[in-house]
Amino acid sequence: MEIFNALIQGFMTAATPVNLLWALVGCALGTAVGVLPGIGPAVAVAMLLPITAKVEVTASMIFFAGIYYGAMYGGSTTSILLNTPGETASMVTAMEGNKMAKSGRAGAALATSAIGSFVAGTIATVVVTLFAPTVAEFAVRLGPPEYFMLMVLAFTTVSAVLGKSSLRGLTALFLGLAVGCIGMDQITGAARYTMGKPELLDGIDIVLVAVGLFAVAEVLYFALYEAKTRDTQNTMGRVHMTRRDWKRSVPAWIRGTIIGTPFGCIPAGGTEIPTFLSYAAEKKLAKGEDKAEFGTNGAIEGVAGPEAANNATVTAALIPLLTLGIPTSNTTAVLLGAFQNYGINPGPQLFTSSAALVWALIASLYIGNVMLLVLNLPMVGIWVKLLKIPKPQLYAGILIFATVGAYGMRQSTFDLFLLLGIGVLGVVMRRFDFPTAPVVVGMILGPLAEAQMRNAVAIGEGSWTIFLQRPMSLTLIIIVLAVLIVPRVLKWMGKRKALQTAAA
Repeated sequence: MEIFNALIQGFMTAATPVNLLWALVGCALGTAVGVLPGIGPAVAVAMLLPITAKVEVTASMIFFAGIYYGAMYGGSTTSILLNTPGETASMVTAMEGNKMAKSGRAGAALATSAIGSFVAGTIATVVVTLFAPTVAEFAVRLGPPEYFMLMVLAFTTVSAVLGKSSLRGLTALFLGLAVGCIGMDQITGAARYTMGKPELLDGIDIVLVAVGLFAVAEVLYFALYEAKTRDTQNTMGRVHMTRRDWKRSVPAWIRGTIIGTPFGCIPAGGTEIPTFLSYAAEKKLAKGEDKAEFGTNGAIEGVAGPEAANNATVTAALIPLLTLGIPTSNTTAVLLGAFQNYGINPGPQLFTSSAALVWALIASLYIGNVMLLVLNLPMVGIWVKLLKIPKPQLYAGILIFATVGAYGMRQSTFDLFLLLGIGVLGVVMRRFDFPTAPVVVGMILGPLAEAQMRNAVAIGEGSWTIFLQRPMSLTLIIIVLAVLIVPRVLKWMGKRKALQTAAA
């Protein structure tokens, strides 16, 4: 009852005209930021931090929160329509969403993305409201061994599910791990695999790789292989979800929310792990005609699940930020800086020392989710009209869009050559049926996994048995082994049964 009363007070604060206006501006700006590759919510919030000197604390935090989850909504739009992820979290959405757009189902993909984001964001906000202290208390018990095994689970799942064979998936994964090692060693500070190029000391930016592998590769592949053989006009289709789409999307939204919410509470790789795990789960659970759509015409579950996981993770990430003062992503780290600009230190005492601010912020999450749904659903028909642009002109625009976004990150000509090289690599991988998603997973999680592994071994005083001595870590090892072994055993048993049936 105490929580309910506090939330009501939060709604009364968040629903004032000024705060509602800040929430609306934040949501709209966040959506635009998500659409543009190379910017991202962390950069947008960082650029706008100076407003903390002029704007009242509650209004500015509501504004920043609107940018934060608004960017997660916007990132799906260009992923689906143009195969250009605005955010790294939208890379999984591009895999099936863009195929749906090409087969005339862009409207359904955008709708399930928007509604799924709303459903997951709302459920995760309820979790934040009810269980913030409890969930954070559990999350803080996890140490480096558990984080490392979570990442190994992500590696295993992604490489096993994506691609036409596990070997291709693992090859792409190890390529990503290798690219992730480029730059300064996180612990020793030594330069690795930079080939004497000072531009590589900071590593290769993940957005650069994502835009190169998805957008630039898409343009080059079209120019080399599809332009002469296919219609140069994009396929138009319906802009709403059918009853069958709803039937397939609702369970995917729920599963994505269940997968994404716990990951928001732990610093284990941001939104990338839950979105890839959600996609892997949907692909495994799909049957018959639905399963056949994965990687061909586009499966709506492959959009609904990851988008729900993405937004659930983003919302739940406020739990460790508010209750422990621990940021689990770049954006929450910048939000932590915004709190500190006001002399507020998030942590266990925040719910008592700044209760009005906290509950107004939580209430604004409910309001912001509704605002984003109202902003995005009517825009579906408008966005889909982008597909009326003839493909040559559209792809030229994508290439310009990607190039400007890549150059805008560091104003580096070197990045442009790197972008083109990554695009060529993407064309080669696509030509020979190597999945590109594991490259991105390896690159994002590789450095994090390395740091957690080294920390875990240090905790174990050089002994690798540390991973077996902790119950949660041991449980994750068993799950990883099950993911690797069980499908192969079942496949072998199926073949054996088929041979026995044929012999009989």
